[in-house]
Amino acid sequence: MKPKLPIRCPSCEHSLTVSQLTCETCNTQVTGHYPLPTLLTLSEEEQQFILQFFLSSGSLKEMATQMGNSYPTVRNKLDDLIGKIKQSQNL
Repeated sequence: MKPKLPIRCPSCEHSLTVSQLTCETCNTQVTGHYPLPTLLTLSEEEQQFILQFFLSSGSLKEMATQMGNSYPTVRNKLDDLIGKIKQSQNL
C-alpha cells in the first residue's frame, strides 16, 4: 500500500504545511513553508468523488447511476464539497 500524505498534525490536529521538496534525480532540495493544495486537504472519500465527477465528464446523472444513489443525493454531496472548498479558500 502506498503511504498516505499526512495533512493533520498527529499531536494537535492542526493543518500541516509542506516544508521541503526533493528531486529524486539530482537530490536538489527546496525548503520553505508552502500550504498544501486545496484538493489534498479534502478527505480521501471527497477526493474520490471529485475524481469520479471529472471522469464522468461532470455528469451527475451518470455518477448517481454508478454510485447507486439518487441524483439529488449526488447533487447535495457536490454542493457540500463546493461549500467546503469555498470556505477553505475564504471565498
